[in-house]
Amino acid sequence: MISAVDTHILLDILIPDAPAQETSQQLLDTALQQGDLVICEIVHAELAAYFPSVQELTRFLTETGIRILPSEPAALARAGQAWANHMKRRRAGVSCPACGRTQKLFCQHCGATIQARQHLLSDFLVGAHAEIQADRLLTRDRGYYRAYFPKLLLLEPTSKPAG
Repeated sequence: MISAVDTHILLDILIPDAPAQETSQQLLDTALQQGDLVICEIVHAELAAYFPSVQELTRFLTETGIRILPSEPAALARAGQAWANHMKRRRAGVSCPACGRTQKLFCQHCGATIQARQHLLSDFLVGAHAEIQADRLLTRDRGYYRAYFPKLLLLEPTSKPAG
């Protein structure tokens, strides 16, 4: 069983006193007992911002049993398809990461609608990598991944498999 890991899960265990620290650690431990833990290049790059050196990041990944699995062309193409779908259906407002519902935000000064870019291409690369090259994704961002990668099995801290 190959489990891809989203950045949020790893930050939960790296950031002191993170609310989901214990449950994310349990999720990682369980997934590692069941098989391999992998990350794509994007997650590696996002994690690098939290380490003073590449050596310390490499040490963390080694100690947690996580390896980098480079994205295959099929995963990159799938990310592009999902991104195109997102751009077509994107609405003004901000989407909830848990349920996917959109709410509009307005400027308190002039009343203009504010359109936030919550999901970048990197989010789609993580989802596509997990869908194509792993059996499941460990994440807390269920609503977004469920909307754009409905076939992807999702596991989150303190929950049962969704998908």
